[in-house]
Amino acid sequence: MTNISTLFEKIVSIFSTYSIVSDTLDLLLLTFLFYYILKMIRDSRALTFAKGFLVFIVVYALVLLFNMQATAIIFKTVFSNILLILIVIFAPEIRKLLENMGTSTRAFATIKGLFKSAASQRAILYNDKVNTAVNEICRAASDMSDKKVGALIVFEKDSPLGEICETGTVIDAEVSTELIGNVFYPKSPLHDGAAVIRDAKLYAVGCILPLTSKHNLSSDLGTRHRAAIGMSEQSDALILVISEETGGISIAHQGRLMRNISDGEARELLLNFLKVPEGGEKHGK
Repeated sequence: MTNISTLFEKIVSIFSTYSIVSDTLDLLLLTFLFYYILKMIRDSRALTFAKGFLVFIVVYALVLLFNMQATAIIFKTVFSNILLILIVIFAPEIRKLLENMGTSTRAFATIKGLFKSAASQRAILYNDKVNTAVNEICRAASDMSDKKVGALIVFEKDSPLGEICETGTVIDAEVSTELIGNVFYPKSPLHDGAAVIRDAKLYAVGCILPLTSKHNLSSDLGTRHRAAIGMSEQSDALILVISEETGGISIAHQGRLMRNISDGEARELLLNFLKVPEGGEKHGK
């Protein structure tokens, strides 16, 4: 209890002397410098040296732990001149760092990138995943359309589709043209069900979707199309359908069915549907 009390008093004393303006600016400046130095090391051969230097520190700690006096003297001599050693070794990187900081446009871009919100960074990364997944799916859709292979793919948005996923098999795999083709291959045991895309990944396959209750639909619409419309009526998901009879590509959303669109049109619709604005957040499930 005494140790805890002492630790608490030290923490309180630190915050009691904290200056909102000067200390905050101090921390931000240190953060910027560490970020820039780490970025410089990552992009150069200095990263290898940094790893070796870390090993050197670990060995030094072991030397002190086991009280190895002769070796400790050598390490202390090296560490007493460590600043000079680092300047000599990292001379090219330090020169490059100063040159980059002296270029106003680069410095501004670096500061701007440093303070970009975490939400914006997540949006950029998510949209990159969406681009890759949609491209793979549209290539598979084009191939299946040419071969008249039926397919039903649900793209989850904000409404969670956990109950739908439970009716199938969860695989949670990265999307690829080959994987989509294998799932809907006519002799595959899961080809009759729907695939669910969640967070730009193939989350579940062989899922059962609810059929629409509409009776005024065209008579040439099969079970896949009726299931796609039914799913779009009960959620905000977008559903891509490929007809086994005609090979036509259709998309269902909000209870409506867009029939016989091209793979390019499907790609544009999917990107507009799945991408989030830069600086925005994708809603969690």
